[in-house]
Amino acid sequence: MADEFEKGLGGLESGPERTAEDGPGRGAESPEAHPSVTALREQFGDAVLHHELHAGDEHVVFIAADRNAEILRWLRDDPDQRYDFLADVTAVDYGGGRPIQVVYQLWSIPHKRALRVKAELPLDGLEIDSVVPIWSTANWLEREVYDLFGVEFRGHPDLRRIMMPDNYAEGHPLRKDFPLRGRFSRAEQTRRALSYDLADFYAPSELEVLKERDWERAQARAKAQRTSSAGFPDDREESRDPRDAGEAEGT
Repeated sequence: MADEFEKGLGGLESGPERTAEDGPGRGAESPEAHPSVTALREQFGDAVLHHELHAGDEHVVFIAADRNAEILRWLRDDPDQRYDFLADVTAVDYGGGRPIQVVYQLWSIPHKRALRVKAELPLDGLEIDSVVPIWSTANWLEREVYDLFGVEFRGHPDLRRIMMPDNYAEGHPLRKDFPLRGRFSRAEQTRRALSYDLADFYAPSELEVLKERDWERAQARAKAQRTSSAGFPDDREESRDPRDAGEAEGT
């Protein structure tokens, strides 16, 4: 049992044993099972590398990365395909020097069917055409893939980080070669975080709110310090017995 467990862990570390160049792997099925797969091969030939079936009914097509925009635009515009809804753009890094897969999850509302399209990018060439001109919803999705995996999307209108700070210098956190604790020491991470200018992250109106909150917190801290140093509540004048005041006046 222990040997089988270790073998399974080894598979997780190295990722799938095949890539697009290996041809259909386990789970491959006749392309006729999905009408779009047959149509893709007729339309684009060798640019459609292979087809797989995942999780029982999830059809996955691997395409040539240098023709992704052309193929995806055709999937959107062709009347028999009409994949008018881009549900997601993400990426997968299996580690071990394997290519990073850019993943497009498509849905055809008119034809009520799904299709997953993948394009593999070598680690020394993480660049692919943006599909924002095809589906505008890809804008932030591609930015997330760029931020967390380092994939450059040619033609993206505003390609910059979306989750990590713009000046984040530790790399791309969802890459398999990224250390769990980050590339910098905790002290260096703290130093860099404290050096950030809040104006880079907040609108002027938001900065005013932050300043008000800082002032309120400063007042609360000052009151707490006065209370601690005096040894009794800061509102002690109001809490004294009124007769004490009369006695004081009589003296």
